[in-house]
Amino acid sequence: MKKNQIKELVKQTYTKVLQERSSCCSPNCCDIDTATDFSGEYEKIEGYVPAADYKLGCGIPTDHARLFEGATVLDLGSGAGNDVFVARHFVGESGYVIGVDMTEAMIAQANKNKAALGYSNVEFRLGEIEALPVDDNSIDIVLSNCVMNLVPDKEKAYQEAFRVLKPGGHFSISDIVIRGELPKEIQEAAALYAGCVAGAMAKDAYLSVIRKAGFTAIEVPIEQVIELPDSLLKRHLPADKLADFRASGVQVVSITVYAAKPA
Repeated sequence: MKKNQIKELVKQTYTKVLQERSSCCSPNCCDIDTATDFSGEYEKIEGYVPAADYKLGCGIPTDHARLFEGATVLDLGSGAGNDVFVARHFVGESGYVIGVDMTEAMIAQANKNKAALGYSNVEFRLGEIEALPVDDNSIDIVLSNCVMNLVPDKEKAYQEAFRVLKPGGHFSISDIVIRGELPKEIQEAAALYAGCVAGAMAKDAYLSVIRKAGFTAIEVPIEQVIELPDSLLKRHLPADKLADFRASGVQVVSITVYAAKPA
């Protein structure tokens, strides 16, 4: 698919998620073809807002973000505001949290949630990660949760994250990577692209993109294999190729990456 087609697919998918008020990454998802729920146990985190959580993540990036009071935080692909509101709790009244998302419906829902909470130090901006509506050297901490794998130009996305971070700033990003090579049928499956799988890169290549953007002190504190159910894979693979896939040892992996912009 071309880049603009991928972006339009992602917008349509997550608008549908919002309209149905159900998770496109849940095991009970019938209409939207995506992966299993591996977003983490947000319910135990201070600052969690259930109305903002559509179970679309693949980790809890705030756990490793080294958030501090008064920090300016940017969430890439902020959706309805789940990680924004968690981050806001930790940066306090003196901090400021910006969420950027390219889906109009998600921005509208995030602003609705913000209004209900009465927060004045939270802001949601419509925009794309490859061209962030954020000033240079203005952000202390960047967050993102299962979004960078959806971005067609991942190199540009990480270059933008580097641009907006202050010298000495850092990011904590949860995402999906691959060990091995996905079958062609899965790589080309449009619905699986929007569902956090087909757009994923090999782990080493993914980390190489981060290094190339200029980041240092790269760490992967969390790494967890995701088991894709046969019910999902059978929509894209015939029985013989499904058996081959299971025997190949290819793995879909959820990781959280920490990295810093040199001071």
